[in-house]
Amino acid sequence: MIRTILIDDEPLARDIVKHYLSDFPNIEVVAECNDGFEGIKAITQHQPDFIFLDIQMPKINGFEMLELVEKPPAVIFTTAFDEYAIKAFEVNAVDYLLKPIEKSRFDLAMQKLPSRLSNNGDESTRELLDSAALSPTQNNRVVVKKNGVIKIIAVSDIHYLEADDDYVKMSTVEGIFHKNKTMSFFEQTLDSAQFIRIHRSYIINLAQVTKIELKEKDSYIVLLKSDIWLPVSKTGYVKLKAALGL
Repeated sequence: MIRTILIDDEPLARDIVKHYLSDFPNIEVVAECNDGFEGIKAITQHQPDFIFLDIQMPKINGFEMLELVEKPPAVIFTTAFDEYAIKAFEVNAVDYLLKPIEKSRFDLAMQKLPSRLSNNGDESTRELLDSAALSPTQNNRVVVKKNGVIKIIAVSDIHYLEADDDYVKMSTVEGIFHKNKTMSFFEQTLDSAQFIRIHRSYIINLAQVTKIELKEKDSYIVLLKSDIWLPVSKTGYVKLKAALGL
């Protein structure tokens, strides 16, 4: 039996999927969820083979929810997203179904399912998230989990980011948080008019800069509003000066 979870804030949309699934007796719906928070709990509890996932939901969206799942399952999107917006994710998702979902299109997605499940679903979903993160709608906030509590951090509240082994440490208005991403990932996705990589280990929020000082020959440091001094590399200094118009 193939196990699935329906995650969508519209009960009608979930009912349609359940109705269509009645033609596929080998697929069992083990849980239904109204939002991403419920989705995370249900995936952790039931470990489904794949999920039907809406993208636009209250609280946290579908992509943000997937980021917080330790071993994300394969995904079929059920979304009102524009077809062209979702095209970029097609290669890594099992499929995407545009609402209102047509039965013939649903059946086609089900035909694709076995081959996608036999591939590495976890890796595909991770690649999918990296693609999704490049969307402008995705890079104005960061969702993190700390001590089991999910926090949504506005990008503008980040003071600086620091490389920390396999994680990136974020210093924010509300304290320190860790995200299982790379510095290169954040360098790509954060607004370059707002954030600058000043050193291989640091990215700073330009709005936090109060002073740049020469520490020794060709070596600079920058002071942030939070009273933190950070090192600036030669390349970082050139970028920082240009960004600040100095």
